[in-house]
Amino acid sequence: MNINATLFIQCIVFALLGLFTMKFVWPPIEKALDERAKKIADGLAAADKAKTDLALAEKRAVEELRKARESAGDVRASAERNASQLVEDARAEATHIIAQARQAAEAEAGLAAQHAKDELRDQIAMLAIAGAEKILRREINPQVHAELLANLKQELQ
Repeated sequence: MNINATLFIQCIVFALLGLFTMKFVWPPIEKALDERAKKIADGLAAADKAKTDLALAEKRAVEELRKARESAGDVRASAERNASQLVEDARAEATHIIAQARQAAEAEAGLAAQHAKDELRDQIAMLAIAGAEKILRREINPQVHAELLANLKQELQ
């Protein structure tokens, strides 16, 4: 055979093979490559979105942590204020109770002193009468002596 005819037939077969490949083989390969590129692009977009979501989540976590610290500080300050208020209230209550006890003790001491003074006056009056009675044995008048005792008692007060 002639080289030209063989070359011509080979060119026709090559062209038919190229057409067949472009018509039936290449579209599925191109479709698979496009799908793969789309999946890769979607994966990269999802990764970027995940990065931004992670950054937002970290910002939110930092903000929530800051708010929690502020809230804890407020709670702590409130607890300290309440504790100091309770201490002040207890101190005021104790002061009030001590003052009442002191007043009661002073009143009781005053009454005891007054009672002791009254008893002492009565004893002094009795001693004065006994002494006067011994001195004035001759002239004893109970009514006059009672008046004298009353006057003496008034003078001692």
